[in-house]
Amino acid sequence: MPPRRTRSQVIILDALRASGRSLSAQELFLELRQRQTPLGLATVYRTLDHLRINGEVQARPLPSGELVYSLVQQDQHYLTCLQCGTSVTIDHCPVQHLETELRQSHHFEIFYHTLEFFGLCAKCQVMAQR
Repeated sequence: MPPRRTRSQVIILDALRASGRSLSAQELFLELRQRQTPLGLATVYRTLDHLRINGEVQARPLPSGELVYSLVQQDQHYLTCLQCGTSVTIDHCPVQHLETELRQSHHFEIFYHTLEFFGLCAKCQVMAQR
């Protein structure tokens, strides 16, 4: 039986599903206003936090410190440029065996994981050499 959700949880999950991409709380707030389903900004933050703690959405910090939220669909892996902020998705999971081992050895229910490598993309490396 799926968990019972509040009206704001349903609205936010629907908006994240419809966007098909990661959104910050501010972007989500603006998106909801455009859809004529406004929620207060504090409600958006509170609801996202609740959904994150329950493993229904995942949050990822950008180099700027801002969090972006997405539906938990699969584990996510990135290469993120510290100069321009571009994130490139890595298609395979290099740590799947570690997740399985940790789940068993620590009796820990893992909802998802995020792996992110930080550095400079090719374009920013060229700019840094000038």
